[in-house]
Amino acid sequence: MKVLTLDLETSPNLAHVWSLWNTNVGLSQLIESGEVLCFAAKWHDKKQVMFFSVKQHGKAAMLEAAHKLLSEADVVVHFNGQRFDIPHLNREFLEADMEPPAPFAQVDLLKVVKRQFRFPTNKLDYVAQKLGVGGKTPHTGHQLWVDCLSGDEKAWALMRKYNMQDVVITERVYDKLMPWIPSHPNHRLYSESDELVCPNCGGPELKMQGKAYTSMSVYQRYRCADCGKWSRGNKRLDATEITDIK
Repeated sequence: MKVLTLDLETSPNLAHVWSLWNTNVGLSQLIESGEVLCFAAKWHDKKQVMFFSVKQHGKAAMLEAAHKLLSEADVVVHFNGQRFDIPHLNREFLEADMEPPAPFAQVDLLKVVKRQFRFPTNKLDYVAQKLGVGGKTPHTGHQLWVDCLSGDEKAWALMRKYNMQDVVITERVYDKLMPWIPSHPNHRLYSESDELVCPNCGGPELKMQGKAYTSMSVYQRYRCADCGKWSRGNKRLDATEITDIK
């Protein structure tokens, strides 16, 4: 299974407004809509973090790189990517008259954090630091985006560092959350081997621990020695097997 961690940064929408509070912006007030400025990506368990930007590569080449990576991936891991990163890229592909990338499964870690835990805040920086896997790169706030849009080289260098670090900590959070991710794409389905592996991490070290019950059947239950994920076999146990399993 090819797992790609992805994060992108966009420019803000520019508009004429008369108030800073509780303001609805009409289309006639919109001066310029936001677009993807850059993205960083990393294949799981590989060292290289890739970075592409409109500044360094040009918009067309950046979009081609994103399209190619998404098409190669079986699974894309992100933080709030189902609402932000992937829809932004899809819009850019559409506006560039590109075809959709090859289908891929998605693991949105923000959804996992919201569903499985109760943190004071679900922001990536807080969760990553709480889990002891690092934090976001400090930057100048909104001014960083302003400076990048003006072409400032130092700002772009900081943006590159910031974007790449987000991918690094997102992957580390993914590894930490691995056994807690419900409905993770099943590694067993992507393997050509008949060997039983962990559905979440693909690890081969599965320990038989008890039985899994449904309303109609009983299955062997396993726990992964690598990530700790609980899973079950796909073969129903008959009465003899149930008696023999300890």
